[in-house]
Amino acid sequence: MQPVPYLFFKDRCEEALRAYADIFGSPDPELFRVRDSPMAGDMPDKGQLVMHGSLKLGDGLLYASDDVMGGTPDMAGAAIMVGFPGADAARHVFDALAQGGSVQMEFQPTFWSDGFGTLTDRYGIKWMVGADPAATS
Repeated sequence: MQPVPYLFFKDRCEEALRAYADIFGSPDPELFRVRDSPMAGDMPDKGQLVMHGSLKLGDGLLYASDDVMGGTPDMAGAAIMVGFPGADAARHVFDALAQGGSVQMEFQPTFWSDGFGTLTDRYGIKWMVGADPAATS
């Protein structure tokens, strides 16, 4: 079993997944829209929104959707941790994710890593990015 983070966006899921694909060098995300689902007739104004999206990140997956039903729980207590085999690769991803977002901890050497930092990206998703020689990204 491998847990898969599932992110919720306010009408920006496709934009976010395409940005993450670019940042991480991933293939294009798979997108399933409301208009292509049995729910399409009940939500004609939300047809273009993403009902479910999937993005390959290294050996893992990231799932996401737009908040088509409303009332998605706040993800304030969660962050996505990504580790890279070196500080240069980690710094590159950290800087790309930080564009338009806010940095909580600058990317810097720590006692456990050659480089680590935390941020909230422009889509409101919290990230922890670090250099981890054991990582296979």
